[in-house]
Amino acid sequence: MSTEKETNGMSDGTRVRVGFDLGGTKMFAGVFDENYKLLGKERKKTKGHLGAETGIERVITTIREALIEAKVEPGNVIGIGVGCPGPLDLDEGVLINAVNLGWKDVKLKKILEAEFNCPATIANDVDAGVYGEYRFGAGRGAHCLLGVFPGTGIGGGLVYRGQIFRGRTQSCLEIGHMPLFPFGPRDGTGEMGTVEAYASRLAIAAAAAQAAYRGQAPYLMKTAGTNLSDIRSGTLADSIKAGDKAVERAVTDAAEMIGITVGGVINLLCPDVVVLGGGLVEAMPDLFVNAVGRSAKKYAMDAFRDTFKVVPAQLGDNSTVIGAAAWQEASQRDSGDRIQEMGGKKQDAQS
Repeated sequence: MSTEKETNGMSDGTRVRVGFDLGGTKMFAGVFDENYKLLGKERKKTKGHLGAETGIERVITTIREALIEAKVEPGNVIGIGVGCPGPLDLDEGVLINAVNLGWKDVKLKKILEAEFNCPATIANDVDAGVYGEYRFGAGRGAHCLLGVFPGTGIGGGLVYRGQIFRGRTQSCLEIGHMPLFPFGPRDGTGEMGTVEAYASRLAIAAAAAQAAYRGQAPYLMKTAGTNLSDIRSGTLADSIKAGDKAVERAVTDAAEMIGITVGGVINLLCPDVVVLGGGLVEAMPDLFVNAVGRSAKKYAMDAFRDTFKVVPAQLGDNSTVIGAAAWQEASQRDSGDRIQEMGGKKQDAQS
C-alpha cells in the first residue's frame, strides 16, 4: 500500500474506490485504485454548524475534487466507503444523530449512491480506522485486533477474523464510555466515572492546566498557560520534553487508566494485537504504548498476559479513509456472496 499520489499513466478507464473520513472539524476524501494506491485526495473543513444540507454538498464536492486530482471520471467509481461519527444505522446508511455536527437522520448512503451511481457503505469512523490498520497497518495478520484512539473522546473498535465487530444495526466498542468509578467526574455525555472522563485529551489538558496553575509545570505555563484550548497533544509532548514532570504524570495516569480498560477487554475478547492511535499517541508514542501495555498486563488474567501486544498505529490520518474504502469492498463482496448463496439454495429447493 502506498500513501503517495500516483497519477502518471492513468486513463479514464481506471476503476477506483473512494474512502471518506467525515469528522467534526474536517472531512477528507481519498481515491484509491484496486490495489489501494492513493491516486488523489482532498480535505475541507466540515463546517457542521452550517447544517446537514450544506454539509452533504461539501462532502460531494470534496469527493469530486479528489477525483479531479486523481484524473478519474466519476463514472469510474465502483464504491464509496464513509467513516462517520455515530450513532448510525449501519444497514440503512443513516447518520442518526451526529452530535458534533448537529446532523440528524441524514440518509448518507442513499444520497451518495444516487449522486455517484455506485454502492456506498457507511461505517463508524473508529471502526473504519481500525479496519484500515488491520488491512494495511499495524494490525496486519491479527486474528482479533482491538483499536483504541484517545483524543477529544476515546474511540474503540474491534476487527475479528476480518470482520468489524458490531451490533445488529449499530457500531459498538464504546471504550471511552466504559465505567471505571461509579461516582467520578462526568464525561461529554454526562455519564459519571467513565474512561473518557479520566483519560481523554480534555481530561489530560485539565490536569496539566492545574499543574501549571500550581507552579508545577513552568514550561507549560510559559508556552500555553492554563487555557485548555491551547493545551494540545503537541503542547503536552513539548512540556514533557522540557522537564514538566507533573504533565508527564498526568499523561501517564491517563494512559494507565486506558490500560485498565484494555485489560478488561482482553479478559473478555482476547485480542492478540492492541493498536493505539490518534493525536495523543502520535505525539507521545513511547510513553502511551508503554503505559497502556504495562497497565493492561497488570489487569489482564494470568492466562492472557503473554497473548497480546500493544503497538502504535501506522497509518495516521489515512487509516479511516483507506479503511472505509477497503471495508466498502469487503461489505460489497460479502453481500454478493450471500446473494449467490441464497440463489443456490433456492435452485436446490426447486430441483
